Amino acid sequence: MILASLCFLTIKNPTVVLNEMLNSSKEALSLSIELCGVYVVWLGILEIVEASGLSEKIAKLLRPLIKKVFKVNDPITEQLIAMNLSANMLGLGNASTPLAIKAIQKMDTGSCIASFPMIMLIVVNATSIQLLPTTVIALRENAGSLNSADIILPTLITTIFTTLVAVFLVNLCAKIFNRGQK
Repeated sequence: MILASLCFLTIKNPTVVLNEMLNSSKEALSLSIELCGVYVVWLGILEIVEASGLSEKIAKLLRPLIKKVFKVNDPITEQLIAMNLSANMLGLGNASTPLAIKAIQKMDTGSCIASFPMIMLIVVNATSIQLLPTTVIALRENAGSLNSADIILPTLITTIFTTLVAVFLVNLCAKIFNRGQK
């Protein structure tokens, strides 16, 4: 459909198509550079947190929650999950992905079947509670929003709600699936 539209517009009015393609690519490049700046700052902070040993303290603080929600017992996996959750809470979903991948690799038993903790991590990452949605704030700032940070409270409320519902549903599905296995 996109290809057909592009062909039609190229035949009907080629100057509009070329101008829009050039303007869109320029805007996409500009946005990418701005978001790279945001990610570089926060990834640098996450690296400092990890090097300073603060990640271990965060993991220790979140350990009861991680054990209850994810049901893991490996300290390294707990630390990776804690750092992943911390990055997500700062609104750095893309920056937290490598931490989630490492945590899932640590949880992998080689059975080619996703375990409960793996599924829970994926779901919690998809819903992720965001205390500070930095990426969305940066996008709103780039779009010229007058108050780009006015989404913090609504984002916090909705992400807490969706995460709680998602955790409940994963646990419910696990109980139903495990009952069917017996």
